Amino acid sequence: MILVTGATGFIGRALVRHLTETGQRVRVLLRSSPKSPRLPKGVPVEVAVVSLNDERGLRAALRGVNQVYHLASAAAQGRDGSLFTTDIEGTRNLAAAAADAGIERFIFLSHLGADRASAFPVHKSKGIAEEHIRKSGVPHTIIRSSIVFGPEDGFTTALADILRYSPGFVPIPGDGRTLLQPLWVEDLVTCLVWTLQNPDTANQTYEIGGGEYFTLRQIFEILMDVTHTRRLLLPLSPPYMRVLVILLDSVARRLNASTYWIDYVAVNRTCPVENLPRAFGLMPARFAYRLHYLERKSLSQRIQEILRLPR
Repeated sequence: MILVTGATGFIGRALVRHLTETGQRVRVLLRSSPKSPRLPKGVPVEVAVVSLNDERGLRAALRGVNQVYHLASAAAQGRDGSLFTTDIEGTRNLAAAAADAGIERFIFLSHLGADRASAFPVHKSKGIAEEHIRKSGVPHTIIRSSIVFGPEDGFTTALADILRYSPGFVPIPGDGRTLLQPLWVEDLVTCLVWTLQNPDTANQTYEIGGGEYFTLRQIFEILMDVTHTRRLLLPLSPPYMRVLVILLDSVARRLNASTYWIDYVAVNRTCPVENLPRAFGLMPARFAYRLHYLERKSLSQRIQEILRLPR
């Protein structure tokens, strides 16, 4: 049995789907919420409704479990989440419970740049969480990933929405020269699954990213081509950009403009491009070739999909 936290996120949903397709029994850890959980449709999973701060509940959720994938994070919740409660204390509690339960492998999804001394909250919290896992003594694998993209992500879909609804121009942090290394979600999930199958990955930390480096400005330009929009990109100093994002987070929540987005693009978030093929034998997907989910569909295409008519 495999326990997955963060299973309702876009990475978690892809991971759960892959695991069940390979015949694995999966239990997902969900926190109590009045909203229906966004689990993959048609995928058979067990559900444990437990908070990461409920130590007794975590022990119960781990009964019969052999491996754990820990993906849960408050970063996607923006100002509604607590990095300390979820990413730091929640990880400490789960790792301790996993060690007590004799879990065979604890796989943690972290970020490039994770460091307890980081000036950026998301990366600081990930660095502290990594330390809790190592100190717990549970056999673990830590994967530090570059920024991940795919359908319903908080990166390309949010930027595409901003481009579509902006009034002719889009402010970008600084000069837009920050380097990013987008990683296709399916490639990341493949690495997560393979990690469990390879005993040599135990107690190791890997840094992985896509096969290409792009400046933030280049990413905006690629997204404009895909979405057939044209906007003027205006450099804006990070402090003013942060204020703007906070305002967007308040008045336009559907854009998913989390204030933590600024942290991801504040400095270069890259690793050697050969890390992924060397560690996992996988050639990463090209960024521009995997953005079809952002393309606008014509009215006739939408009608055909509804009626399921051939084109």
